[in-house]
Amino acid sequence: MLWVDDRCDTPCGRVRQDEDLTMKDTLGVRRGRVAVADAVVDAAAKPVAPVTTQTRVEGRAAKAAERTGKRDARRAKSNAQDPPQAHTSLINVEIDPSDPLLTFLQSETGPVEIASLPAYSPAVNRMKEQCVQVVVPLVTSGKLVGLLALGPRLSERSYSRYDRRLLKDLARYAAPALRLGQLMHEQEREARAHERLGQELHVAQLIQQQFLPAGLPELGGWHVAAFYGPARTVGGDFYDIIQLDDGRVMVVTGDVTDKGVPAALVMASTYGLLRATAKVASAPGEVLRRVNELLIPQIPMNMFVTCLVLVIDLGSGRIEFANAGHNLPYVRRDDQVIQLMARGMPLGLMPGSIYDEHEMVIEPGDIVLLYSDGITEQHNAAGEMFGFDRTAALVAAATSGDQLVDSSVQALTKFSAGVDQEDDITLVTLHRGLAGTPRSTVSFSVPSEMGNEREVMDRVAAIVEGALPEDALFALNTAVSETTMNAIEHGNRAQTALEVSVTVRRTVETITVDISDYGRGRQHETETPDIDLKLAGEQTPRGWGLFLVEQLVDRVEEFTEGDRHIVRLIMRTGDGSAIERQET
Repeated sequence: MLWVDDRCDTPCGRVRQDEDLTMKDTLGVRRGRVAVADAVVDAAAKPVAPVTTQTRVEGRAAKAAERTGKRDARRAKSNAQDPPQAHTSLINVEIDPSDPLLTFLQSETGPVEIASLPAYSPAVNRMKEQCVQVVVPLVTSGKLVGLLALGPRLSERSYSRYDRRLLKDLARYAAPALRLGQLMHEQEREARAHERLGQELHVAQLIQQQFLPAGLPELGGWHVAAFYGPARTVGGDFYDIIQLDDGRVMVVTGDVTDKGVPAALVMASTYGLLRATAKVASAPGEVLRRVNELLIPQIPMNMFVTCLVLVIDLGSGRIEFANAGHNLPYVRRDDQVIQLMARGMPLGLMPGSIYDEHEMVIEPGDIVLLYSDGITEQHNAAGEMFGFDRTAALVAAATSGDQLVDSSVQALTKFSAGVDQEDDITLVTLHRGLAGTPRSTVSFSVPSEMGNEREVMDRVAAIVEGALPEDALFALNTAVSETTMNAIEHGNRAQTALEVSVTVRRTVETITVDISDYGRGRQHETETPDIDLKLAGEQTPRGWGLFLVEQLVDRVEEFTEGDRHIVRLIMRTGDGSAIERQET
């Protein structure tokens, strides 16, 4: 912040003036010479006067010229003996924000002698030690942005009024330029910090996504659908599906108070505690009790976690559940909407809390909705909350779990148009179909021989018979055939010793077909097929098979498990299938 033009000709170090002040010094000498010449001219222009007067004037002029010549000779000799070197340096003077020098210079408008500055200022004392003689404050828009400090002149003369005027003009132009540079530097620093923060939040988001189920399991006739939407990059809502040792399934939903990074950290801790506790206890009330005791010592003040734990017996449909202050789940049964009544103290608030357990049987065809308050407490532009009545109406109109999730998100988006999302949103639906039977999941394999794709297509069609309308079944058969052909030809390189494995899962809402081969890892990304580019010969056929498959089914997933490369085809059996969307 402090720029110093050091010109000491003292034991501190002899330094030559820079070019600008040399010009000023020379200007002062030239003015002296002009003054002498003018005196001669003026004397010559006057009428003839007595000899004594003219002799006196000429004598003064001659003496002045002689003195000037001697001075120039001494300077030339000095310069020859000690060649000066221009030097501009930064001095190590840091000014504390509380230093009285800053207040003093704030009101100054031009150069100030070092002797005029407050002697009790630490910065002034440090500048005196470094031979600073004149300080010029750089002030713009009433703000002190820097200082210009100069040492003694080489000529040992004081700074003239012309020098001071020049320095004042320099400060008037330099201060805004310096302030502009400072602002640009601050903006660059803030931009780098913002970019770094964005990268860190992106990493945090990726880490948090690892806590959420990577894929929703097929639960023997039960269909699971979910939606998670944080209000910020990361959030405090969570859900999990845990397979228990006794064959039952534990479904957990939770909501941490607050949003953003603090909530995400507490969410990660709670998630880990729930997972660990589920290995030693399966009763919902006991799980919540243990997690509460473990969470209290580590949760920050004024934060807590609402949580619902629900354990399902897939065969009988019997559920056990306990609630720690979370929103009450809804159940759609025929034309009715039922709430699962259970209440308890949120986790992390009170040691020794007990959580009552409740039971109920979910009948075939029932749809269960678990949700966070991010949907019910969202406001619209008029300040009205979405509320429980609208949520219950969505449940009453639901035809499937997927449809309930989609309609809830769409209704909330429309309701809160023009208003920022206020809280994290989590939706989890459980739709019980027919009880699990041997035909709900069927697996088989075929050798990697060209033509076997037709056998796979026929066997899949037989398994899903009656679950899809004719057009949707034709589309699924075509997608299965194309995917199997790709697995045989490209995944297994048509090596008959390598088999293509097929697993078909049938639930109340979807048909899922997994086709796996021994291809090495996930397939490379390909450019989006373009019919015009293909006809022009500018695009290879690669990628067209997968593009076709994606148009025929509702969703395509591609992943690896161990040494197997898997393509998963998903087709909805109810409203909103891929074929129905194409027709509309």
